[in-house]
Amino acid sequence: MASSTTTLSDLPDVILSTIFSLVSDSRARNSLSLVSHKFLALERSTRSHLTLRGNARDLSLVPGCFRSISHLDLSFLSPWGHTLLASLPIDHQNLLALRLKICFPSVVSLNVYSRSPSSLELLLPQWPRIRHIKLLRWHQRASQIPIGGDFVPIFEHCGGFLESLDLSAFYHWTEDLPPVLLRYADVAARLTRLDLLTASFTEGYKSSEIVSITKSCPNLKDFRVACTFDPRYFEFVGDETLSAVATNCPKLTLLHMVDTASLANPRAIPGTEAGDSAVTAGTLIEVFSGLPNLEELVLDVGKDVKHSGVALEALNSKCKKLRALKLGQFQGVCSATEWRRFDGVALCGGLQSLSIKNSGDLTDMGLVAIGRGCCRLTKFEIQGCENVTVDGLRTMVSLRRKTLTDVRISCCKNLDATASLKAVEPICDRIKKLHIDCVWSGSEEEVEERVETSEANHEDDDDDYERSQKRCKYSLEEEHCSTSDGNGFCSEDRVWEKLEYLSLWISVGEFLTPLPMTGLDDCPNLEEIRIKIEGDCRGKRRPAEPEFGLSCLALYPKLSKMQLDCGDTIGFALTAPPMQMDLSLWERFFLTGIGSLSLSELDYWPPQDRDVNQRSLSLPGAGLLQECLTLRKLFIHGTAHEHFMNFLLRIPNLRDVQLRADYYPAPENDMSTEMRVGSCSRFEDQLNSRNIID
Repeated sequence: MASSTTTLSDLPDVILSTIFSLVSDSRARNSLSLVSHKFLALERSTRSHLTLRGNARDLSLVPGCFRSISHLDLSFLSPWGHTLLASLPIDHQNLLALRLKICFPSVVSLNVYSRSPSSLELLLPQWPRIRHIKLLRWHQRASQIPIGGDFVPIFEHCGGFLESLDLSAFYHWTEDLPPVLLRYADVAARLTRLDLLTASFTEGYKSSEIVSITKSCPNLKDFRVACTFDPRYFEFVGDETLSAVATNCPKLTLLHMVDTASLANPRAIPGTEAGDSAVTAGTLIEVFSGLPNLEELVLDVGKDVKHSGVALEALNSKCKKLRALKLGQFQGVCSATEWRRFDGVALCGGLQSLSIKNSGDLTDMGLVAIGRGCCRLTKFEIQGCENVTVDGLRTMVSLRRKTLTDVRISCCKNLDATASLKAVEPICDRIKKLHIDCVWSGSEEEVEERVETSEANHEDDDDDYERSQKRCKYSLEEEHCSTSDGNGFCSEDRVWEKLEYLSLWISVGEFLTPLPMTGLDDCPNLEEIRIKIEGDCRGKRRPAEPEFGLSCLALYPKLSKMQLDCGDTIGFALTAPPMQMDLSLWERFFLTGIGSLSLSELDYWPPQDRDVNQRSLSLPGAGLLQECLTLRKLFIHGTAHEHFMNFLLRIPNLRDVQLRADYYPAPENDMSTEMRVGSCSRFEDQLNSRNIID
């Protein structure tokens, strides 16, 4: 009997559909669709998410085979940031909107850049059963739009099914939303998700507005809002507002309340004069009692919350489903006064993600207590905690070696780059995501000396014999782990086997070249890196070396994606004073060596001149980017001259390029020498006319 060969296509369609639905990469799905007619039909029927790129004038060319798409993103259509189809005649606009409905009849989730309400008036009638809408706008709100005018089309056309509204990237006035929610009370009552965590706010939502919104939306399960906790401001958020949120929305499973100052400057470390907030531990206990279904909580207050440990102990008993917690400016999160007894956040044993920011009294012993108590932690972030040292964090990481895979360390005085890597060394064979600050202030010998001094101080100050014995036990375990090859990590030969994502912060004027020498030289599976360069170039002299050091990243064999963020690098866009460099020379310094990397995707934020609100790609920057011969996707988060963009056409396989001014305030009008709508169209036409090999 002849043997028959069984292939993947012989599996039942139900099983194949399940397999296909688990494939998220667009290029992989496109490859699957080319195998056979059967695979093509299955791929199209299981694809639910689609982001449209290209020019909005060409929407008539959209194929009609993606009829199962339920989540459609139109926010990246070119020209980016302009009112959708505004350059076309009215009858053409209606026809193209109808074309979108015919091609994507099953849409229930829509993302759109809404510069004016006309875009929503055009699109929303096509899909009356939409349940989720995300609006984007980085441009200033037009003054001629009436109060609430941006949101009326949503509640008019999608009121019967609307469940979720995301305004996190949509600049608006805080007084726009509450009247619309009151006017359409039945629609507001059906909302289960409302995201108002808008980073472009200066003061955020006022206390009365938050109370009004939560009264109008009693069934919210997911509520995120930017507000002001500073008692010096009018209608600040305090005890009364927090109590009202818990009373008005008892079904909340996710609550994010973030001070606008923290959104504007997330790395700020308040001084001793920062002052106290109007949030008390007693009110927090009441809030936690009123939200028993809470699973994720973010309270980034920006002002000190004193004696919070008692409230956090209640959080464990009142919110038993809590899995993610982020606390900003909370003092007393874990005092660890007794070894046998946990206190504060250490009692929250069900937490899987914990972030502690600017907790001035958190010590090494508090970290160790958190490591012992929070036994399910997979993600841990610590920021601005000046009393934490490398030995405390290393012990905590050792305790959670079996679970931790994501660690972020930033703004901690005693944790420079070398110390941070030494602290996470016990999980170097397990960690998948890591953030550190590239502060090269101390050598490894200085870090060792600081560790030994800290350990000696702990032993001198500790009067409790049992606690001393426990600490010695953990220290011995750490010492064994750091020298034993059998445990998979060694201080002399670290291999970051599973590290896939690396995030770095570095001050302007510093170099990236010392990074491999700190112990990050062996990352065989690192695929993506994010580098944020921050600081004021004005007043700084020319760096001693000609390049920032991107070429040192060539030692990572699988590195293919990069986010290079110079957006918070401030300098002179035009003529700089004597002995200083303008932004074009700084851009050359940052980008030199990028051509030696085998990148396929690059997001780049050019440096800026805030005085003239300009973030523009310079001539040296364009010349260096054209050396990235392996790029397929390039997104420049700023503006550029048309002839500079033409340099990029020399990259052979470049398929997707876009200018996105996704910062506030985005340039309102096209500058005389910057990219205009016509310039963008001409560049895209040249890009799309090329023959792409693959």
